[in-house]
Amino acid sequence: MGTCGQGGSGGEGEHAYVVGRCALADDSALDLASEAAAAAAPEWAAVPLERRMLLGERFREELVRRRDEFLEMLVAEAHPAKLARWEHSSLLEIFSEESLGWYRQQMHTEFRHGGRRLIVRRQPDGVVAFNPPQNAPLPSAALGVLCLMAGNAVVMRAPRSIALSTMWLMRDVVAPLLDELGAPPGTLNAVCANPKQALDRWVSSPLIDDIFYIGGSQEGLQFERECVARGKKPILELAGNDTLVVWSDADIPHAAEAITEAFYGSGQICMVPNCVVVHPAAAPALLDRLKQQVRHIRPGYPQEEDVLLSPVRRSERFFRLLNQALDNGGELITGGRRTEVDGTPSDTGVFLQPTVVRIDGLARAREYDLVREETFFPLIPVVVAEAAPDEVLLERFVDFTNSNPYGLRNSLWTASQTVIDTFVQRVGNGGLLKINDSHIGCVPYLPTHGGTGLTGGAFGEANYPILKTSHLQGVSIAGGVSPYEAVFGT
Repeated sequence: MGTCGQGGSGGEGEHAYVVGRCALADDSALDLASEAAAAAAPEWAAVPLERRMLLGERFREELVRRRDEFLEMLVAEAHPAKLARWEHSSLLEIFSEESLGWYRQQMHTEFRHGGRRLIVRRQPDGVVAFNPPQNAPLPSAALGVLCLMAGNAVVMRAPRSIALSTMWLMRDVVAPLLDELGAPPGTLNAVCANPKQALDRWVSSPLIDDIFYIGGSQEGLQFERECVARGKKPILELAGNDTLVVWSDADIPHAAEAITEAFYGSGQICMVPNCVVVHPAAAPALLDRLKQQVRHIRPGYPQEEDVLLSPVRRSERFFRLLNQALDNGGELITGGRRTEVDGTPSDTGVFLQPTVVRIDGLARAREYDLVREETFFPLIPVVVAEAAPDEVLLERFVDFTNSNPYGLRNSLWTASQTVIDTFVQRVGNGGLLKINDSHIGCVPYLPTHGGTGLTGGAFGEANYPILKTSHLQGVSIAGGVSPYEAVFGT
């Protein structure tokens, strides 16, 4: 049996306690889930799109109605309450009325031309196996609702070490909505299993069409090759190493706020900023403001208000990255130590202080591992560009942003329309570009995930799960049209 637990409230008599139990699936259970999904998929795909889209509306209503339960589940899995509220608000944008309308338009569009009714539509791929990550299983698993809306049957794997919220969402929230819509049994299946066991079974199963994989880049790109070799569609959400650019005329207080998003959940979120590039004229004010902002970011128990830092289980790499940067000429601006839950610096604490390192010069910046690689810690480098004319710096900033082998999100802070236009026209990597806005904030219509390179693999782009788990099809319905004239003209 798997168990999920968290620390106590921090008062006298603090103790760990079990908050849920979940059976662990073996190979036969995984196969049963795939078989049930394959049997249900054709019937569910035949349900009209308009009815399937109702699932998104009903799910949004449940997100609103059961907000407190949603937050309780995340806090039980050690997500700080403030971070949990952001995760909930992000899902409300993904399933907003505006976003659902845009999905509907993309799934089916019609035209009239020359006596024909022309349809461009997306058809479901079939059975989608979904592998959410351990760091954010519930909000990631919620993306499976979009796969269902596309007309797919879904097999969802709840992470073994943190299964509670995923199983609750699938069993107590999504499954009853599918029942209300008349979905056949087997449309949604949820199992708790080891990741390798489930992935190996899915890759080898002829019943699985798509595998939605969320994980590290190295493992994910190898998994992509295995899927393609077996004729399956890999949908990858891998690591992020996001660039945040601050120009000379940026709103420094707001830019500093956006940079501190790097420390949400101790940086253990793929879509937070990972590297700041700043115009030399703005660097002193930005670093000073950032140092002030960081003082308000603290550790604590997840149910406490205003806590943003989470424990970091394996911190050895944090110190390796930090020490390499300092040994190569980087300057420690703030942080750099372990800390106890009350914020006291310590050599044994399970938290890490929010840490900012200054690096001078774009030319050598990618020689630093903490610039070149995703860190997944509360550690962010601020690269101060060499002094140069603005037109030269703009070219260098664009080139630096595009040279990032990762490509999840990029963001920019500037008041210059020229700088904005240049970034919009020329920054090509990444699934999302945010300008003068929260780096991690979600908005209607736009994707929350997806990207290029080490973030999305060979097929990387903005990731809309309803589109990624379906495929385009064109349909022409003619009336009174001569085939000969249609081919050769009159």
